[in-house]
Amino acid sequence: MSAEILKGIDVAKAINGSILEKVKNLDGMVPRLAIVRVGEKPDDVAYEKGAVKKMEKLGLEYSLYSYPEDITNERFMTEFDRINRDNEIDGILLLRPLPKHIDEEAVAERIDPYKDLDGISPTNMAKVYAGDEKGFAPCTAEAVIECLDYAGIDPTGKNVTVVGRSLVIGKPLAMLLIKRNATVTVCHTKTVNIEEKCRNADIVIAAAGSKKMIRSGFVSDGAVVIDVGINDDGEGGICGDVDTEGVLEKASLVTPVPGGVGSVTTSVLAKHLLRASHIG
Repeated sequence: MSAEILKGIDVAKAINGSILEKVKNLDGMVPRLAIVRVGEKPDDVAYEKGAVKKMEKLGLEYSLYSYPEDITNERFMTEFDRINRDNEIDGILLLRPLPKHIDEEAVAERIDPYKDLDGISPTNMAKVYAGDEKGFAPCTAEAVIECLDYAGIDPTGKNVTVVGRSLVIGKPLAMLLIKRNATVTVCHTKTVNIEEKCRNADIVIAAAGSKKMIRSGFVSDGAVVIDVGINDDGEGGICGDVDTEGVLEKASLVTPVPGGVGSVTTSVLAKHLLRASHIG
């Protein structure tokens, strides 16, 4: 057996096609995204560029708001409130984590839930946890679901192990999978026998931020392996949480890094923007 490689670009194209059909029928009301960045972290700048490229490709509008890393907490809150209240803005993407001196929790609490495209507000988190599909889930977590849907993999009744328990991916993703009737195990740094728990799964989703931790021994024959990790490979490039070469002969399907789930995330962001503007 040699696993199928599911490329994110194929999943993204399918989502983009649906968005373009809706955008074609707009009557001058083009949704606008606000991208808010503090500082110049390379990951943030790269994600911003990717989001801008996607908005331009899909004919959606955007505004960029960038602030110096040493902006005061008070000043940032004032600026953020201004963006939040702007009726020309349909959706907001806040690049995180913010510098430590800025109260990120306070920002999450004040963002308009209807503009909160990446699901950081308590309102949207509560909706995701309640199984309410009117809420916005974090884009990366939803991108995993989009990958499974594209590949025709129904989680119903399947054992799924999610490695990672962050509020950005692990926890909300577990809730999205439960909504799809999967039986979900969430593993983390304190989990005993994590290898065995992964090996017992039909679907393994790696979102721990640990370089190539999911090796051949973690994967059962025919398992689906979704890699959400982004790590420095030590050689000037990036790699995921999965040792892709090591699992190819056992898994039935694997997403690569780079070129996997990350490629889908900005398409999910655009999809959320249409929803926020009451078009999608």
